[in-house]
Amino acid sequence: MSTLGRRPTTTRAQISTIAIDLFTERGFEETSVDDVAAAAGIARRTLFRYYPSKNAIAWGDFDTHLAGMRAHLAGLPPSMGLAEALRSSLVAFNRLDPSEIVAHRRRMTLLLTVPALQAHSMLMYAGWREVVADHVATMTGERPGDHHPQTVAWLLLGVALAAYGQWLDDEDADLEALLTAGSRILDRGL
Repeated sequence: MSTLGRRPTTTRAQISTIAIDLFTERGFEETSVDDVAAAAGIARRTLFRYYPSKNAIAWGDFDTHLAGMRAHLAGLPPSMGLAEALRSSLVAFNRLDPSEIVAHRRRMTLLLTVPALQAHSMLMYAGWREVVADHVATMTGERPGDHHPQTVAWLLLGVALAAYGQWLDDEDADLEALLTAGSRILDRGL
């Protein structure tokens, strides 16, 4: 059977990488969904099967990463303290293969500086905070929506965002060290 004429398989990651390249080169607002679809070699309609919006494309396959974070937390021994479990998960969630660093810097620069993406990020952060709040609730016997689990989730998100801000400002900065140091502030309290 010949595959002549068939398009190569496209993945969410490939589309996201292409889009980030275009957004970085041309600007987010100046790059249309049609531009991304054309560069990926797919139809606009096909692109929307992968991503519900232009803003979602820059996030890549975030839901898969959230599932990994949830699995990481669930796999930790019950004897591990809450602070250490959250730190472990925070670092694991943001651990990068050295070959991914340049691309991840580009992605995070877009997510943290483009106003439309910052607004969309609040939706994405809600899923991230939910994973954290669920774990805190499980460990403390509270409900995920209670004040304590929600506060911890917001604080841990703040640690991550502060670390990324520093990491993006300094190419020599070590993201894992920043995340670890920031999470230790939560251990000690303010």
